Amino acid sequence: MAQNDVTALQLLSSIAAALLLQVLVLASLAAWRWRRRERARLALPVMEQAADQGAWPGWRRFRVVGRDYEDAQQTQCSFVLAPDDAAALPVFRPGQYLTLALHVPPDAQTPGRSVTRCYSLSELPRPDTYRITVKRAVAPASQPEAPPGLASGHLHDRVREGDMLLAKAPAGRFCLDTEDQAPAVLIAGGIGITPMLSMLLWCLAEQPDRTVHLYYALRHGGEHAFKTKLVGLAAAHPTLRLNVVYSQPRTTDVLGRDYQHGGYIDVALLRQTLPLGRHQFYVCGPPPMMASLLPGLLAWGVPAADIHHEAFGPASGRAAMGSEPIAPSVSFAVQFRRSGRTLVWDGRDASLLDFAERHGVEVVSGCRTGSCGSCETAVGSGTVRYATPPDTAVDAGHCLLCVGVPSSALVLDA
Repeated sequence: MAQNDVTALQLLSSIAAALLLQVLVLASLAAWRWRRRERARLALPVMEQAADQGAWPGWRRFRVVGRDYEDAQQTQCSFVLAPDDAAALPVFRPGQYLTLALHVPPDAQTPGRSVTRCYSLSELPRPDTYRITVKRAVAPASQPEAPPGLASGHLHDRVREGDMLLAKAPAGRFCLDTEDQAPAVLIAGGIGITPMLSMLLWCLAEQPDRTVHLYYALRHGGEHAFKTKLVGLAAAHPTLRLNVVYSQPRTTDVLGRDYQHGGYIDVALLRQTLPLGRHQFYVCGPPPMMASLLPGLLAWGVPAADIHHEAFGPASGRAAMGSEPIAPSVSFAVQFRRSGRTLVWDGRDASLLDFAERHGVEVVSGCRTGSCGSCETAVGSGTVRYATPPDTAVDAGHCLLCVGVPSSALVLDA
């Protein structure tokens, strides 16, 4: 055989060997990615099953075993809670919250009362502790005479390590979709960072190859919660793209060091900074953010199924997403039996709770989103409708005023 032929055969053998090695590497990588996807696909059912098996009925006692401020101005405080019975805690879904029952003692400004509030879990699921992060609620600048937040003020000013709190099992439908491998876009306004942090930490731990874009809007560096932690996570995980937005930066806040963008989070910013392709959007913030961003995403062409949202307080985001109100156009008589008043429902209120408060009927309430059950009221007669099922279980013959509207004449034990 000629020398040239031998050389050609050797070259072909080398190329074939290289191609075979490349095929083996690609096959191994594909198998690894398949296993990762299967692990993610199975994670949600496992989490749900664990939560179903371990969730407790009613209230459970927790001891505060740690508390730390998360921002420079000390407006956001994390509380680490351990079960008093030392039994293992159920796994929660990233994005869920705890419902707390608090007894606020009287002071010079307010009488003592019991209140119920919901606070997002801000950590990975653990078997021994939960962590919530609470922002101190203050009177808005436009209403300086308004009272400060009763529950948040109590937690910040009075609750210390060693104190006991009552909590219901984790709940909530605003959760990370762990089955979908599309890049996650987490958009937080202010204290809306708390459920996003739980989602982010879960993604980095369980889906390290999944790209996560975190957009975090706040006024300035003094309110920047979890700053060191987020910067460290972005440095350690190339799949995390961090976009911090200050609307009112201080002179000491440096663009490019403390924050990446000035102004507000809007679709224009998202279009400038997100790559082309499908994304899963998770949005949690105050009503003005929801009112502008949610319809903006829809107008951009994002499918409604890829937009998950949770608003603060009574704003559910339904109006921003363009859904029809469920309030009927006809009028119904609503009797508040204990208050001795019969009023006419005409559909102008978003809920029976708003209706009662507008007419001066005192009703105990908490979350105003169908989560805590504080406003559960016995129904003497009539029927109540919900736009979406409440997060909390409602006893037979009762309704939740904060998310319900009448669908007939009503008699309520309120």
